[in-house]
Amino acid sequence: MKVNEINGDKFKDMIRVASHRIKKNSEFVNSLNVFPVPDGDTGTNMSLTFASGAKAVNENPSDAVGVLGKSLAKGLLMGARGNSGVITSQIFRGFTKKIESQTTLSARVLADAFMAGVETAYKAVMKPVEGTILTVAREGAKAGNTAANSSDDCVAVLRAVITGSKKALAKTPDLLPVLKEVGVVDSGGQGLVFIYEGFLEGLIGELASKDIYTPDEEEMDEMINAVHHRAVQGEISTADIKFGYCTEMTIDLTKKQADQQSFDYDAFRSYLDGLGNSLLVVADEEIVKVHVHTEHPADVFAYGHQFGAMHKIKIDNMRVQNENVVSQAQAANKKQEQIDYGIIAIASGDGLSQLFKSLGVTYILSGGQTMNPSTQDILDAIAKVNAKRVILLPNNKNIFLSANQAADVSDIPVAVVPSKTISQGMTAMLSFDPSADLASNQAEMTDALATVISGQITTATRDTELNDIQIKKDDFIGLVDGEIKVSNPNRLKTANDTLEAMIQPDSEIVTVIVGAGGSTQEAKTLTQQVGAKHSELEFEIHEGDQPVYPYLISVE
Repeated sequence: MKVNEINGDKFKDMIRVASHRIKKNSEFVNSLNVFPVPDGDTGTNMSLTFASGAKAVNENPSDAVGVLGKSLAKGLLMGARGNSGVITSQIFRGFTKKIESQTTLSARVLADAFMAGVETAYKAVMKPVEGTILTVAREGAKAGNTAANSSDDCVAVLRAVITGSKKALAKTPDLLPVLKEVGVVDSGGQGLVFIYEGFLEGLIGELASKDIYTPDEEEMDEMINAVHHRAVQGEISTADIKFGYCTEMTIDLTKKQADQQSFDYDAFRSYLDGLGNSLLVVADEEIVKVHVHTEHPADVFAYGHQFGAMHKIKIDNMRVQNENVVSQAQAANKKQEQIDYGIIAIASGDGLSQLFKSLGVTYILSGGQTMNPSTQDILDAIAKVNAKRVILLPNNKNIFLSANQAADVSDIPVAVVPSKTISQGMTAMLSFDPSADLASNQAEMTDALATVISGQITTATRDTELNDIQIKKDDFIGLVDGEIKVSNPNRLKTANDTLEAMIQPDSEIVTVIVGAGGSTQEAKTLTQQVGAKHSELEFEIHEGDQPVYPYLISVE
């Protein structure tokens, strides 16, 4: 099959199928995490990031690929989670920037867009590392560019991009020794290959099984919700709402009706498109789900009834909803006065939240290991604190890029203090000065990060050998400043050996934070055992309730 030009409909298919493909393979991508710890969320982050972009494209009624590309870039930007998600968003930021003036895509423009995506992504990463998603993207783009020099077939370009990406992916262990040591390829690169394969499947369909094209009922509901009421969120005035009724229906094509018509997706969608806007129709062989903003809901229902039994009918008056939202927003703005400083810490666990708030943190954004917040999540938190300036404590290195991206697009000044751990975040708060300016606080709090040693106790997710340490699945492992130092089937022994590895001649205070899987009594035993050897140390134990880590340990 040859495709000389990719139009808007085909572009939407490419994005939708790519989103579906990375979602279906996200657990496999997660399994490629180098460390055998429960933080292998690369696939999840890439899947959620790309799903955000796909939803933005679904909401855009345009048939111009350049216009759709802008929606894709914005959706990816706001939905970006984790470093892999942010880099993915940057790849397609460059890609879509290259096509913004295009109505359709030729093979040459398609190849140029892949090249532009690589250039943008490399610029976005302060210290690019070879053997990662960046390498896979670059080599795929180079292969696509070569193909476009001798062919005007978009399919040939995409096949070349995939082939080049796969070759580069296979070589990532040769570029990053740690990948070779544990026997995996780069997880982000693998995720990108799945996205590229989805592009090809969406374009030609030959490689895709039926389920790749047909969303299940849960995904249908997700897509319907994604198109929801921009008009009722206070973005426009009530007078500007042209189609005032948010209308939804589900049609069961298997329930035969009198004079039932044969269902044709294109004809069905075309007819409803003339009845309103914000239209979304998702269907499989049995179910059709519809979302549309219209002035005549009865006409929508009457038309749908011709094709099967109707259920899950819903009508919302968006003009009334919009008035309520605007009124609530105005009332909230009157009540809440803007504060001078807002400090946002990203953490999970009621105990950790209380600890951070006791140190002066304004707002806790739930997240961290295995659940990285998106750029939009962070921007929402910035808005909620209603401050003149904000300091962000990511407390996880996989949130750095999302935090920096949020800071870049925020309407108010935001400083990111690059705390990699909960312990670092708490130590940074001790250096916060409410009378100092933002830059001074950022500098002082960042300098404080080096004064604490962070330890984490968790459970191994697979057998492996790393740094000459034999690790067995379900053993307990101890990390010191992100590096695995201990592996042992006994949790107390693991915590004891990890803490011993953290203690320095000038150490004074040890803090143990007990997580959801830990035990306060065991933490007391730990401090008694270590204290017997190190009488100069002071010990504190706190309840953190954090997931993933039974114990978080800091030494200062």
